[in-house]
Amino acid sequence: MARLHRFRDLVRIGPVQVGTANDRRGREKHTAAWTAPRCGFSAEYDTRSAAELAARTHRCPVR
Repeated sequence: MARLHRFRDLVRIGPVQVGTANDRRGREKHTAAWTAPRCGFSAEYDTRSAAELAARTHRCPVR
């Protein structure tokens, strides 16, 4: 059974939401999730700056 992530420090950069949560081992991970229709991409990063950079530079293939 998957454990729900409790995201904190959420910020929205265009169509992307960046949030911070702890993984199963207690390490802090940063997730960038694209909320644009039909994009559906998300990625997990070790640093907040990497997640924010991905949010700023992502281009959805579906327009």
